[in-house]
Amino acid sequence: TSITMKVLLAGIVLILIVETNADWKFPIQAAQGAYDMGRAYLDMREANWKNSDKYFHARGNYDAARRGEGGRWAAEVI
Repeated sequence: TSITMKVLLAGIVLILIVETNADWKFPIQAAQGAYDMGRAYLDMREANWKNSDKYFHARGNYDAARRGEGGRWAAEVI
């Protein structure tokens, strides 16, 4: 449930940012970045390997940050 709350909070903040940010690439990148973070989390759960959380978290951050400003923002928030 913790990840769900973080994604929900990220979505609310994203809506507030979109209202003030004229760049429409940002919300798309942020959504893609959140997807990358979620995919890394699900991959970690599927791997079910002891002490592998740092690898999957780093991979999710890397994938999200490559999306652009919105992806970097999503990686920081999540």
